[in-house]
Amino acid sequence: MAELLYRLGFGSSKRPWTVISSWLVVLALAVGGFVAFGGTLTSSITIPGTPTSQVTDRLTEEFPEAANGAGSVVFRTADGSEFTAEQEQQITDLMTEVGDIEGVDSTLDPFTTEQQKADGQQDLEDGRAELEDGRQQLEDGQSQLDDAVAQLDAAQAELDSGQEQLDAGQAQLDEARAQAEAAGSPAAMMAQLQQQQAALDAQQEQLDAARAQLDEGRGEIETNQATLDESAQELADGETELAQGEQMLTLTQDYRTVSEDGTAAVGTVSFTLPAMEVEQGIKDEVVSTLTEADIAGVEVLPANDLSQAIPQIAGPAEVVGLVIAGIVLFIMLGTLVAAGLPILTALIGVAIGAAGTLAFSGMIDMLSVTPVLGLMLGLAVGIDYALFIINRHRRQLKDGVPLHESIGLATGTSGNAVVFAGLTVVIALAALNVTGIPFLGLMGTVGAVCVALAVLIAITMMPALLGLAKHRVLSKKERAAADATVAAATRTASTGKHTAAAEHASPTGRAPQPMSTARAVLTAVGSVVLLAVIAIPFFSMRLGLPDGASEPPESASYQAYETLGEKFGEGRNGPLVVTADLPEGLTDTEIVDEQLDVAQQLQGIENVTSVVPAAVSEDNGMAMFQVIPEEGPNAVSTEELVHTLRATEPESESTNLAVAGTTSGFVDVAEKLAEALPLYLGVVVGLSLIIMIVVFRSLLVPLIATGGFILSAFAAMGGVVAIYQWGWLATVFQVHHPAPILAFLPTIMVGVLFGLAMDYQLFISTGMREAYAHGSSARVAVQQGLKAGRSVVIAAAIIMISVFGGFVFSESAMIRPIGFGLAFGVLVDAFVVRLLLIPALMHLFGDAAWWLPKWLDRILPNVDVEGASLERSHGYSDPELAGADGTDDAGGAGGPDGGGRDDDPALTRV
Repeated sequence: MAELLYRLGFGSSKRPWTVISSWLVVLALAVGGFVAFGGTLTSSITIPGTPTSQVTDRLTEEFPEAANGAGSVVFRTADGSEFTAEQEQQITDLMTEVGDIEGVDSTLDPFTTEQQKADGQQDLEDGRAELEDGRQQLEDGQSQLDDAVAQLDAAQAELDSGQEQLDAGQAQLDEARAQAEAAGSPAAMMAQLQQQQAALDAQQEQLDAARAQLDEGRGEIETNQATLDESAQELADGETELAQGEQMLTLTQDYRTVSEDGTAAVGTVSFTLPAMEVEQGIKDEVVSTLTEADIAGVEVLPANDLSQAIPQIAGPAEVVGLVIAGIVLFIMLGTLVAAGLPILTALIGVAIGAAGTLAFSGMIDMLSVTPVLGLMLGLAVGIDYALFIINRHRRQLKDGVPLHESIGLATGTSGNAVVFAGLTVVIALAALNVTGIPFLGLMGTVGAVCVALAVLIAITMMPALLGLAKHRVLSKKERAAADATVAAATRTASTGKHTAAAEHASPTGRAPQPMSTARAVLTAVGSVVLLAVIAIPFFSMRLGLPDGASEPPESASYQAYETLGEKFGEGRNGPLVVTADLPEGLTDTEIVDEQLDVAQQLQGIENVTSVVPAAVSEDNGMAMFQVIPEEGPNAVSTEELVHTLRATEPESESTNLAVAGTTSGFVDVAEKLAEALPLYLGVVVGLSLIIMIVVFRSLLVPLIATGGFILSAFAAMGGVVAIYQWGWLATVFQVHHPAPILAFLPTIMVGVLFGLAMDYQLFISTGMREAYAHGSSARVAVQQGLKAGRSVVIAAAIIMISVFGGFVFSESAMIRPIGFGLAFGVLVDAFVVRLLLIPALMHLFGDAAWWLPKWLDRILPNVDVEGASLERSHGYSDPELAGADGTDDAGGAGGPDGGGRDDDPALTRV
């Protein structure tokens, strides 16, 4: 690998414009891809397969319109007075105007909604009065009908009595006729009897007519009774509906769209597409229409779900961090040309990485912070990796090595270390895919690609630029000294008096002295205690996602969030969507009863403020409710409420209570990421041990280095918790609302810090290994390696901290803690772990630190990280890490293990 990189660097320096133009073509292609295929980034974090995601999928099927995106806008009076009628009308007109925007499905005007609620209340009161009137009329009608029935019954009794009398008279008449006929009565008597019969027949006809009238009256009564029964049923149904309406009103009485004091109101904007598919341009038009409205005395505040913008790739704070990195480079390298080249190559690398990443945003859902993470890493490692090569090249030039040969050697030695260091970062980031969380895997992949680009540019474009810069990477004084060195070397060669021993002699004539054991113990114990103390807050870490409270205080999102909490209750910032499966075969009335039963049960659960029965699916199979918690979306009580709701069994016939919504999604994402962290940490730690055993050919050094990484990672996360969750130093870091830690931050920090920690471990430990292999005692080798590597580690760490620190004051609530976590993590790992703890432990373990079983030594591959074999093959070696007598007792630079290091203070022709 070293020889291949040597040739690559040497060739790039000889043909600089070919290499540079090739990278510019790649940049142009990346930018062209972004312009042609770039899509919309998202700020919504979702994980497939979580309970929230599963419920959301069902909601999309059962309630298509409910699955569409929506956002809130808060109106408040500037002077704290009640809205005037004119202001209310202007707000209503504004919401109508917003509703006409293409891509907006509908809007809910707060005053119209509140008026509808008031009208509903009035309708219920009117309905109750009408119901009472109807009941009274029904009672009066029933009473009248009962009187009529009584009269009919009396008439029937009279009729029956008359019929009995008539029947008795007829019987007497029939008997008299029979006697008369038997006695042969005269015709006159028979005529008299006939007249009596006629009178009885007439009376019977009267009775029959009366009976017919009575039956007719009874029929009318039955008809009236049926009518009254129908009215009674209607009254009963009305009573049921009225009772349901009153129960519904009771449930929703605390859910308001206009505050009780009349100084604030909340409107809703619903889109025609799901939230993930709503174009940013549509949201921007909605927000601009709202904020540009001129309503005297009214502030219009689009909430976070409307106004949350995609964070800028870079801002003023990031530029300041880059300037600080440039200052560090100038101090270390001494010339503007040398200081500018690492920044130039890093910028080209991140431009390609960012544009290339965004080119895929039109094809895949990409979190808005993903390209920003790539930018962070690309800038930081891009500058550092270029620094390692140019620093090596400058030293070689000062030692008189020819220009192109020096560039090739720097690429083959330091470039070899850069490739290895970059590979560890790439593997650590790519391993984020093992978590099984798509957006996190994508972030890792993008970060890995940006780091890989930084490596490729460092070993190709940097040599090309160094070829163009020639000796201008040295100051005039350094160039003069280099010329004198070349002249002296030429004179020495001509006289034949040059010896290796003279060349290898140190200025003081003696090797560095090891630290005392007492100092090593104190340093080790002190470092561990310091890291442990800093890590204490980690054990109280809560994970979550940023909400409107995390936005800048001057932003509309933050003010809308605060106004909602103050005027309508904290829970309005984090509503929950609850669903329940309804039993089959219910009537409409029974469905409403079932809704109310479930809603009243939900209302009785602790930490619930109000429950709104929202809708029932078309097939009557699912009911949806909006549940308003007592506290905000990131509150502990809200998280507990989500779990309580999921564990609740409906007391009615409904089944399967489920929870969805943004707040529920926060909880699920945080828990899923927390579950994935131990697995990922295990993968990273195992990877760390394997890589370092191969590189350092030791069992103890990898254990020490990995233990140090774990300490620094926990300390870094402890610092993040102290600042962003506990609120320490809140003013300094502009943390106006402490909240749970960004859910995916710990996982990202582990991946990134692991790669960087291995970089610093490489620069420190390979120097120690090389000095030990050259014959120095283990404890002296610790000092030699530390002396040789600490300057580049310090410079690299300061640059990293500067670049990452530039993101600490970003406008995005997601980016700020990432920037701080990485900057603080580099700080404690580089300055506490690598420069204090590791040397102290290495001193205490002495020779045991480099022990390796012989059987393992035989099967491990020989990884020449620092390209020592390349140095030997080209006739160069490192005098500082040679034996005390000036000879290479261990068989040349790097010894039999081929170990090497990056920060060689001098390279000398042998």
